[in-house]
Amino acid sequence: MMGINYIGIATIVERGIRRTFRVATQTLIAPVVSSALYIFIFGTVIGSRIQSIDGVPYITFVFPGVLMLSIINASFSSASSTLYFMRFARSIEELLIAPFSYLEMMFGLMLESIARALMVSFLVLAVGVLFGAVTLVNPVAFIVYTAAIAGIFALLGILVALWSESFEQLQMLNTFIITPLTYLGGIFYSIEMLPPLAKSITLFNPFFYFADGIRSSMIGVNEGDLFVGTLMIIGVLLILGTAVFFLFKKGWKIRS
Repeated sequence: MMGINYIGIATIVERGIRRTFRVATQTLIAPVVSSALYIFIFGTVIGSRIQSIDGVPYITFVFPGVLMLSIINASFSSASSTLYFMRFARSIEELLIAPFSYLEMMFGLMLESIARALMVSFLVLAVGVLFGAVTLVNPVAFIVYTAAIAGIFALLGILVALWSESFEQLQMLNTFIITPLTYLGGIFYSIEMLPPLAKSITLFNPFFYFADGIRSSMIGVNEGDLFVGTLMIIGVLLILGTAVFFLFKKGWKIRS
C-alpha cells in the first residue's frame, strides 16, 4: 500500500528491540526466571499430586497459562513504560513532528511491544521444553494467538501510559485488574473443577478465552467456545485500537 511509512514503523520497532536487549535482565531474563518458578511450583510440585486434566499431564495443561502471563506482562510493561517515559522526557514531541500518521504511531508502539512479547514467549517455551511441559499442535495458531493477546495488552498499556501521571500509576491497572482476572481465568486449573456458579462467572472473563486459545493451539484441548473467544479477542482489539487512535488524534496528554 502506498502512503504508509513502513520505514518509520520499522524504526520504532527496531528501537524497541534495541532497548529490550539493553535491559535484558529486566525484560527477558526476569520473566523467564519467574516462569521457571511457576512451572516448577505449579507443574512439578502440585502436578505430582494431580495426575492429569482432560487426559494431559497437569504441567502440560497449566503451561499455556504460565506462558500467557509472560506475554501479558511483557507487552503491557513495554507499551506503558515506553510511552510514559516519552511523555516524561518530552521525547514524544520528536515522534509528533516526524512524518507519522496517528495510526502509524499506534501500530509502531504496538508492534514494538508485540516483538518483545514474542521474544519472551519463545524463551519461556525453551524453559518449558526443559521441564517436558511443551507440546505445540498448531504453531500457526499459537503465533496468531500470542500476537493478538500481546497486541491487546500493548494497546491497554498505551492507554494507561496516557492516563498515568506518575510511575506508580503505571502498575495500578496491572495490580488491581489484570492480575486478579488472570488468576481467575482458569490458567492453573480446569473450570470443570469449579462449582457451577463460579464456572458460569469464569465464562464471562475474557482472560479465560485468552488462555483457552493458547492452550488449544499448544495441546489441542479447549474448555470454552473457540469461536466466541476469537470474536472476543477481535472485539477487544478493535475497541482498544479505536480508543488509542481517538486519543492520539485528539492529542490527549501528548501535546503541550
